[in-house]
Amino acid sequence: MDSERLTFDGWIAAVGTVSGTRVVVGHWPRSPFGAFSDVMLERADGWRLLLAPSAETAEYVSGVYHFDEVRRVAVKVDARDGVWDVSAGPLDLRFAVGRRGVLGTALRAVPRPLARRPLWAALADGPARLMAGVRTRGSSRPGCRQWYAACDLLPIVTARARFEGGDLGQLAPVSPPVRFGFGSAPADPALVRVVSTVERTAPA
Repeated sequence: MDSERLTFDGWIAAVGTVSGTRVVVGHWPRSPFGAFSDVMLERADGWRLLLAPSAETAEYVSGVYHFDEVRRVAVKVDARDGVWDVSAGPLDLRFAVGRRGVLGTALRAVPRPLARRPLWAALADGPARLMAGVRTRGSSRPGCRQWYAACDLLPIVTARARFEGGDLGQLAPVSPPVRFGFGSAPADPALVRVVSTVERTAPA
């Protein structure tokens, strides 16, 4: 069996809205595909959508996670002074982050080389489940393993989003949990600095 291990270094933002739609933004300044951003969206009825900027990223991400629809659209992210503006085809999202708490400060102390190691994600899995209700390692599809290492965490304090011309309403918890992969985002809306490692195996 041949295996491929890729590492993505960037940010994941997760917000809920009073409409029941939850949005997860991945912003990856460093990745095997170059800098890119993508958006995963799940409506209240459970319909899951991927918005990806290229055929290559759409194919890869949809091969790791689960979606009911995939659209290739321009995805733009602009972050300034704690305010993030995200534009992705039918979605427009603006959110603001608050001050870093105790957990975010502790995560920033983790050395980056250590955070990249799957062993660290394995050790952090138990505490992450207890403290935030999330998993740091698991499998979304057969032949695919993933590790997440959080290096920072900031609370999202305000957010407004429009999807296909409709207002999704004010910020709300990310509830029910999103169902793209093996683990959801924290219920409290947050922006997380993360190193994500994906290992995929295939017949030689």
